[in-house]
Formats: sequence, C-alpha cells, structure tokens
Amino acid sequence: MKDNRLKLLLVEDDDLVIQSFRMSLPDNWALTGANSLSEIPTQNYDAAFVDMHLTGNLKSPEGLKVIKTLSERDPHLEIVAISGDLNRDLMEGCLKSGASRFLAKPLTREEIHLILEKIEALHLLRGASQRSKHQTTQWIGSSLLSNEMRKHIATLKGERGPILIEAESGAGKEVAARLIHEQESHDRPFISINVAAIPENIFESEIFGHVRGAFTGADQNKMGLAEAAHGGDLFLDEVEALPLSQQAKLLRFLENGEIRRVGGKDVIKVNTRIIAASNQSLQKMVKEEKFREDLLWRLSGKKLLIPPLRERKDDIKDLCHFFIELERPRRNKSFAEDAIEELKTYSWPGNVRELKRVCEQLGLISPLPIIMAEDVKKVLLGSSTMVAEAIESVELERGLSTLLGEYEARLIK
Repeated sequence: MKDNRLKLLLVEDDDLVIQSFRMSLPDNWALTGANSLSEIPTQNYDAAFVDMHLTGNLKSPEGLKVIKTLSERDPHLEIVAISGDLNRDLMEGCLKSGASRFLAKPLTREEIHLILEKIEALHLLRGASQRSKHQTTQWIGSSLLSNEMRKHIATLKGERGPILIEAESGAGKEVAARLIHEQESHDRPFISINVAAIPENIFESEIFGHVRGAFTGADQNKMGLAEAAHGGDLFLDEVEALPLSQQAKLLRFLENGEIRRVGGKDVIKVNTRIIAASNQSLQKMVKEEKFREDLLWRLSGKKLLIPPLRERKDDIKDLCHFFIELERPRRNKSFAEDAIEELKTYSWPGNVRELKRVCEQLGLISPLPIIMAEDVKKVLLGSSTMVAEAIESVELERGLSTLLGEYEARLIK
C-alpha cells in the first residue's frame, strides 16, 4: 500500500531526540532519521531538520555541510537548522548554506507542529499548478519572485492577526488573499468586498450590520459582513479608499474583535480575520494625513508585498498558457515562443489582469491555431498607434462630437 504521507528527514546524532521527534509528528508526516550525512537514505523529502553539531567538533559544525549538500541535491527542499548554540555567525551560516530558518533547541511539540504546518502549506501551494484549476486557487508562475511569494504565503498559515497585502492594481491581491484563506480548514467562510465601492454613509452598516429602525429604510435586522465572516476571513480590497471617518471604527474592531450593529445596544464578539489590500503605499498616505497611522500599524503586523508583473516576466509564459487553457475547448490555440518573447518586451502597467485581457484578445483575433509574434504586436501596439494617428490628424474645427464619434468608430473597428 502506497504511503502518501509527507516525508521528513531528521539528521541528529542523538537517537533519543529522533525517537522523540517521531512521537511528536502529526499523522500525515513520516520520519526518516540519520545520525550523519553518510547515513542519509537516497530519496526525496518534503522537509529536513538538521542538527548543527553532529560530532564533538564545536568549531566546525558538520550540520552546515549537511545543509549545503541537501540544498544542492534539491534546491526546493525546506531545511530547518536546529541547535542549542545561538551563535550569530552559526545562524547566518545556516541561512547562507541553504536553510530557510533556524530553531533553538529544545523544540516543543507545538513548535514542531507549527513549522510542519507551514511547510505543508508551501508543499500544497507548489503542487497546485499540477491540480485542476477548479480544485483550488493557484499562484501561476515559476519565477524566483513567485516562489518567494508562495513561501511567504505559506508562513501565514495559522496566523490569526490582520494581514495587509500591498500591490499595484491587477497584480494578484485577491488571488493571494484567497490562497492565504484556503490553506486553513476548508469550511471557513471567505467574504470579499471592495471598499471603494461602498458609499461612506453605509459603510458601517455593511461591515457591522444594523437593527430594524436604525435609519430610514432599515425595515429589518441585517447582519454585517464582519459577523457573516465569523470563523473565517473578511477581505477588504482597496482599503486605502476607506474614509478617515470610518477608519477609527475599523481600528476599534481590529483591537477588540467586537461589533455593535448600527442602532443596536448589544455588543457581539466575532472571530473574524481581516485581510486588507491596497494598491497604494499606506505609509505614504499616512504622511499625507489620508490614512490613520495607528490603523496602519494594526493592519501591517503581517505584511505581504506582491511584485508587479514587469519584475517577474519569467512568469509570463506560465500565465499565458494558463489563460489560453481557460478558452478551451471553445478555442484550441497555443503560443509560439516568439509570441511569448514579444509579450516579455512590454511593461504591463495593468499587470496580470492586463495580460489576461490580452490573451483573450489574442485567442479571438489570431487567424492560426498558433498565436504568433505578429499577433501580439497588433494587440499591444494597435491602441497606441491609433492614438498617435488620431492626434496627428485632429481637425479641431470639425467639432469635438464629430471627432469623438469617428475615433470611437475606429476603436470599435
């Protein structure tokens, strides 16, 4: 019978520690113990814990060599260095050799479980691209920055405080928020709302609810989104659009987890994690006195920065293949390599959202089953060319209405 458990390697010279680890492991992990580098069985592992001092030579920790060797064998292996020696040079040497983190001995059962939960989350994120797109949210891309994104998302597993995501528009803030949410238990609610779309005068009612008769039109009690997300996550997109008058109310909720419906007297305690996202620098907005500093500090205890697409162009190929697959079986098309290279020359101010739109256009206009570089040039350069031509040929005496009508006709054509 096949063993589907995740595989953990523990390199430790004390057999009692190995046995203790084995007894502490979650049921979905299988442990392989080794006392030295030469005793490590040749197989693939999902994670490795490596003790630094495997011999009596404290000046030359053998664990550094083990970490370096394991990292060279498998660059994606999550390696955790463990030691009772908290020498700074040793800790920095572990990270340089390939370890992702350093833990101080003795380790508690809870600490082992927490680290393995985060490693398991990363393992699932990496494997998501091999599963059906209908099964889970995916972070598409194999660039170094995307791999770092997956690692950062995985470290947020099990964290209960507010999380702040900062990125340009279209870079993938909601995808990241859903990934953060989905790596917890699957029966937790996830509610997403765009703050910029909520009028200021009804924000409090939407988030915290209201009681019957609280204001004109409140003909029944209404549960707010913070209460509806109890036990799960409330995603506040474009939180930078929240008016100053409402920021204090959000801050109060973040501090005590209590809500009071508009017009109500009873205080309701809810267990809802806030995931906020912004396409602007909230630090800059604080300096401009457009965002409360205390709210920023409360939101940004756990912060995720998503790089724009122009900084991770190695992801473009994976993203294009993913988006074009979404069009099947209606359109059976694929990308030529020169088309991908042409897409990489563009700066992508609209990020992944813009790339998705371009892929949809290419699938529509390409006359061949294979999308060529020429097709890409038409889509990417067509709009700017029309704008330039329109500016050069403007005859103002013909009137704005006439010129707009003709320009719109050209765009539609």
